[in-house]
Amino acid sequence: MPVLPVSPALPDLPESAAPAERAAALRTLLQHHAHRYYVLDAPEIPDAEYDRLFQALQALEAAHPELRTADSPTQRVIGQVLDGFAPVRHAVPMLSIRTETDTEASGAEAFDARVRRELALTEADPPVAYAAELKFDGLAINLRYEQGVLVQAATRGDGETGEDVTQNIRTIGKVPLRLLATGEGMAVPPLLEVRGEVYMRRDDFEALNERQRERGDKTFVNPRNAAAGAVRQLDPAIAAQRPLSFFAYGLGEVRGWPLLESPEATHSAVMAALAAFGLPVNGLRQRVEGAAGLVAYHQQIGAQRDALPFDIDGVVYKVDSLALQQRLGFVTREPRWAVAHKYPAQEQATRLNGIDIQVGRTGKLTPVAKLEPVFVGGTTVSNATLHNLFELRRKGVRVGDQVIVRRAGDVIPEVVGRIPGERAAYVPNFRMPRACPVCGSLVERERGGIDHRCSGGLFCGAQRKQAILHFAGRRAMDVEGLGDKLVDQLVDSGLIRTLPELYTLGVAKLTALERMGEKSALNLVAALEKSKTTTLPRFLFALGIRHVGEATAKDLARHFGSLDRVMDAPEAELLQVNDVGPVVAHSIRTFFDQPHNREVAERLRAAGITWPEGEGATTLPQTLAGKTLVLTGTLPTLGREDAKALVEAAGGKVAGSVSKKTFAVVAGEEAGSKLDKARELGIAVLDEAGLHALLVSGTLPAAPAA
Repeated sequence: MPVLPVSPALPDLPESAAPAERAAALRTLLQHHAHRYYVLDAPEIPDAEYDRLFQALQALEAAHPELRTADSPTQRVIGQVLDGFAPVRHAVPMLSIRTETDTEASGAEAFDARVRRELALTEADPPVAYAAELKFDGLAINLRYEQGVLVQAATRGDGETGEDVTQNIRTIGKVPLRLLATGEGMAVPPLLEVRGEVYMRRDDFEALNERQRERGDKTFVNPRNAAAGAVRQLDPAIAAQRPLSFFAYGLGEVRGWPLLESPEATHSAVMAALAAFGLPVNGLRQRVEGAAGLVAYHQQIGAQRDALPFDIDGVVYKVDSLALQQRLGFVTREPRWAVAHKYPAQEQATRLNGIDIQVGRTGKLTPVAKLEPVFVGGTTVSNATLHNLFELRRKGVRVGDQVIVRRAGDVIPEVVGRIPGERAAYVPNFRMPRACPVCGSLVERERGGIDHRCSGGLFCGAQRKQAILHFAGRRAMDVEGLGDKLVDQLVDSGLIRTLPELYTLGVAKLTALERMGEKSALNLVAALEKSKTTTLPRFLFALGIRHVGEATAKDLARHFGSLDRVMDAPEAELLQVNDVGPVVAHSIRTFFDQPHNREVAERLRAAGITWPEGEGATTLPQTLAGKTLVLTGTLPTLGREDAKALVEAAGGKVAGSVSKKTFAVVAGEEAGSKLDKARELGIAVLDEAGLHALLVSGTLPAAPAA
């Protein structure tokens, strides 16, 4: 294991200290914390503190451009849009390795036999030591470090010549811009080329595709394509938005590294040294001996494959001794000392037999492909998601088509495309149903949106558990003790079908549930009774109306003052409420136009839920209507929620971050980066007294308090 560098301290430099000294200290500290965060996944400071240090360095470099260095953390997202990529001639060719397609143990055994034969080893000789690693499914990259600083990044290309993608690789947080000293006396070589793989984690890939779908943009077929596309973006700002990662696995050109000159040098030692230099090296690599060691490693990783957070399509075996690697040499531009041992493919072709609709916990309707069963990604798949109607149409998929289905790890199997070819007969395009297949409620798609949703809400069986959990949440009805597992039990046992039935639960019913003792049952009944006394904003929020969050619920209560007026308000009147636009107004109207939703609201009132009549109605002058404030620090007498309530009662909004649209910042003791941001943007800063004055007048004082 590499020795981790000790956390450097930022010297308490006086204001008179040279800017170069302060910039160097900040760079060192930021590089340390970036390594802890991106590579070791063990941060030492909160994000806000890192941002503060980063902004301090940015300010220094803006004031003194001559201090900006290639390895500065501020240089990760920079550069102009390129016309094209410059060619890079590799000093040491980036050759591919032979692939063993025999996915059984015999594949590993055959490689070991070839190595022993080439080395003229007999049965009496000891087993060969190998370095066994994962075969990442990404894009090969060569990183060139001079004096420890990243100066160039290039793709493999044809092995001899690649493309200069330095600007895009700089945006990857896991790629160090400057290598670390190891703390073990081993200096970073004057010239070091590191070979590795740029890849995208599965969760990052799914999130990226979900964002693409929400925007109506093209989705990516698999993480490898997404990663390769990001690396080859001509605009580095676009590349910076793609969640890329990196693992090092080898070397290119190297000069002045004593480690490689030792006759005992091994690939394993090289990987440990790269990790000590601050480069991400995967921890699942092992040094194994002989064919038995290779077989065991292949089986071990195969069992873990689905649980890995990224895609692999095999493992790689390398003779560990660098001296033996040199002896073995190459054949047809492939090293004799290495091989890639594959696993079964994670994409397969099959027939689309039909398309069903699945209703999710939030009411979203998802088309699901019914497939001719196919073995893919280690399991037999007969269902796969098609995401939404627009994605289905974009892929041109119809019933009867031959399609490609993908399953990687725990990711839900999906149809990624149609195999080109003529259809045997005309098949109409799939259409989404107009009524929910679960409850029969109207299915709607918001203007400009891509998802179809059931409007049944509280009534729909598919949404029942989610509706109950939301209703019982801390910011809604605040029913303490009603969590996921208990809701599952209540719904699965048939005790609860609608929200009002929560208030019919008694101790006898609850204690009949598994693992529910009398004390827990009594506590839940008491919590339900306590929740009956609430407020109109909490009740409106608890109903789970789409797009109605806490702030909108408060605005509705403030504007209308009663539940009946909200339920009966036409869209035109709803549009008069602060911050309610056409989408939100239509959502509220659609919700209460469903008779079963109105019935649930009425039955909840009949169950004893009450709030002060007229509660929430506007009583204060709307002096802050249309204005956004930010609260930071501790005020002398007002708590954060109290101050927020006053601002909202006066028609204003409270945001969590400062921007050019912020009207004023209210700052108390120990105000943090929000105060600095306000001063930087020239936004008025008020103390508690200034807030009270603003609530009365709606105008800022002539000289804002600092």
